[in-house]
Amino acid sequence: MARLLLIEDDAETAEEVLGDLRNRGHVVHWEASGPTGRTAAVGGAWDALIIDRMLPGCDGLTVLQALRGAGDQTPALLLSALTDVDERIRGLRLGGDDYLTKPFALGELAARIEALLRRPVDADATILRVGTLEIDLITGTGHRGQRTLDLLPRELKLLIYLMRRPGQVVTRAMLFEDVWNYSFVPKSNLIDVHVGRLRRKLEAAGERSLIHSVRGLGFTLISDD
Repeated sequence: MARLLLIEDDAETAEEVLGDLRNRGHVVHWEASGPTGRTAAVGGAWDALIIDRMLPGCDGLTVLQALRGAGDQTPALLLSALTDVDERIRGLRLGGDDYLTKPFALGELAARIEALLRRPVDADATILRVGTLEIDLITGTGHRGQRTLDLLPRELKLLIYLMRRPGQVVTRAMLFEDVWNYSFVPKSNLIDVHVGRLRRKLEAAGERSLIHSVRGLGFTLISDD
């Protein structure tokens, strides 16, 4: 059971989300505006936040920026009818941990919340773990279970980036900017080539796939636990 805060101005959407998440055993509180949502977020110990992009009073990104600026790192899922890739990237860069476009299936929303709740709590820890994957951030060595991973520097950086965002869709644009440090998105299959090589190193015979392609968007790393 998790304590969740929903900030959503559409009453019909809110009632559907509240009913579904409560049926799954979660405790969910609802606020219908940016200012009241921000006050509730600051005043409560929440396990995760669900924030609509467009809200009366102040928009969801303003609420999220204020929380992140105050040091609040509660996992946040952004909801939006805006489907443009740049909008999704902006929301993630301003502090969102995941982004779900409307209309959405309630089951997918619940699954994304569960993925956020499994996120490593301490982003500064020297050992990063997702399922059977483990990276020692000091030595740069990686393991899947008892098997040592032979990773090149760029592959290691790519894997760490994905492991810090388990269950989150990571776009190619995000990878070009944050892993390759490009200020533009080149017309290249560079990322797909590196992801393919990393997959082959992560997935020995009989092991479950960890990195999954999300058509039209990018990739997501799913825990195998």
